[in-house]
Amino acid sequence: MNFQRSSGILLHPSSLPSKFGIGDFGPNAYKFVDYLEKSGQRLWQILPLGPTSFGDSPYQSFSTFAGNTLFISPDILYKKGYLEEMDIELSPIFSCKKVDYGNAIPFKKGLFEKAYRRFQKKAFTADQAEFQKFCEKNSFWLEDYALFAALKDYFIAERQGAGFSSEFYAFEEKTSKKLPKHLQKDYYFGAVWSTWPEDLVNREYGALEKWKRKLATAIDRYKFLQFEFFRQWEELKQYANDKNIKIIGDVPIFVAYDSADTWANPKNYYIDEKGFPIVVAGVPPDYFSETGQLWGNPLYNWEYHEKTGYQWWIDRIRCTLNMVDILRIDHFRGFESYWAVPFEDKDATKGEWRKGPGEKLFMAVEKELGKLPIIAEDLGIITDDVRKLRKKLGFPGMRILHFAFNEDSKNEYLPHNYETNTVAYTGTHDNDTTIGWYTNGTEHEKDHVRRYMNISGNDIAWDMIRLVMSSTAIFSIFPIQDVLRLDGNHRMNIPSTSNGNWQFRFEMSQLKEEDAQGLRYLSELFNRLPEIQENEENEEEITPVLTQEEKPSISTKREKPNRKQGRRKK
Repeated sequence: MNFQRSSGILLHPSSLPSKFGIGDFGPNAYKFVDYLEKSGQRLWQILPLGPTSFGDSPYQSFSTFAGNTLFISPDILYKKGYLEEMDIELSPIFSCKKVDYGNAIPFKKGLFEKAYRRFQKKAFTADQAEFQKFCEKNSFWLEDYALFAALKDYFIAERQGAGFSSEFYAFEEKTSKKLPKHLQKDYYFGAVWSTWPEDLVNREYGALEKWKRKLATAIDRYKFLQFEFFRQWEELKQYANDKNIKIIGDVPIFVAYDSADTWANPKNYYIDEKGFPIVVAGVPPDYFSETGQLWGNPLYNWEYHEKTGYQWWIDRIRCTLNMVDILRIDHFRGFESYWAVPFEDKDATKGEWRKGPGEKLFMAVEKELGKLPIIAEDLGIITDDVRKLRKKLGFPGMRILHFAFNEDSKNEYLPHNYETNTVAYTGTHDNDTTIGWYTNGTEHEKDHVRRYMNISGNDIAWDMIRLVMSSTAIFSIFPIQDVLRLDGNHRMNIPSTSNGNWQFRFEMSQLKEEDAQGLRYLSELFNRLPEIQENEENEEEITPVLTQEEKPSISTKREKPNRKQGRRKK
């Protein structure tokens, strides 16, 4: 793709300031977009926006199509008349430093219940018509997801009330050879879909219709929340696009096992007749873990996908590109070869490499949607075949500065070895913050860093930001933690750990005017603040060819940057 040289900030919406326990699409999201504009940043990279399951990871979602309703802003619901002032003013006092999932989830669910009831009673005819149109347009995934979510709620509540009942012990006996003790409890009381009654697991028509009638109100409520999620996100994205800021979204290569995707379409995956995976995803031992990473996602039955013309993938990428401007595909190497681990294994050491769909998948998607604005996450164990596939498709790869300093001048993560078709990062959500990384590095590594950049190391986060900005990479991205000069206590995720992740938050007062001026100065200095012309005749279109109904409404308004604004004084 003909991307423009630019830079931006990695920040997931959950990390935004909000008084409701987790970041959302409310006023502070718009203030952050204003900060991006002021600082000359043209890119806002986020993590996957799907509803998170147990563990709160955005890479383990209950649906690849649905949105995380925790991002719905109560402030916006109040402005629309779906909440009263008392509803939002009497909210609990949440931590502003970390996401408080345990308390934010039940609090927001209570607000959403009130909003749904008032939507039913007070919504204007236009809102109701818009809601119906949304449901019809998205019925191919929304019907299954809303039923899936309502069923989970029902069985979780029922089983918690019954405790260790005869049904639990029957499930325990049936799965004794399949699941360890702790997973049996997690699966059963978490109402994983394979633990439901057999007629629901097998999606028998009569059972589906019976439960649709029984849970009709809950299903309709989930549909309303998805409608409101997408409406709020579309307005926020439009605001960013109007300021010439593009959203880089994130698509995990795999889906979660406990998801509407696997329940509704088990033929897409290696899942047995009882609903359990045969093999699951992970990666072999690497930089992050000596025993590899056991992700546990069910693996795709690529032969079946090929027979369907990769229609599920076409739908998935089309829907995501209606939400974002550019896609980062996580674990791109899995499309060439993927690590398959037997479901019963406790770590990823005994997996095996299997061939993926390669070029065929992307050619099928491109034939349907047009040129794809995709970034390939090509980190980890990368072979020549993976490199050839990425280059043949023309997707930019990723380079992480934290991986660069091992005294090998040919290290591909060192900026002097970058190819232009690259996205350069100081670090990602899986890395320590730059200050944490540097502080915990060996003296040998630190010395290499200082010599390479000819610096003292006293302002390492911004020194690294400057380095990725100055590189030949078409995009340079840095986490908000590096902009704010935060240490390792503020990192987003530690791979292969299950506790304490995805909780990072900051306060608006931390976004300093002088830092915005500094970022704008660097963007101008290293030509990452391009002039936006009214008629870009030579720029290749980077939005895929979707139907008119499916295209995101992106403003054509273009703003010419003020080249004199925000220069850093010498």
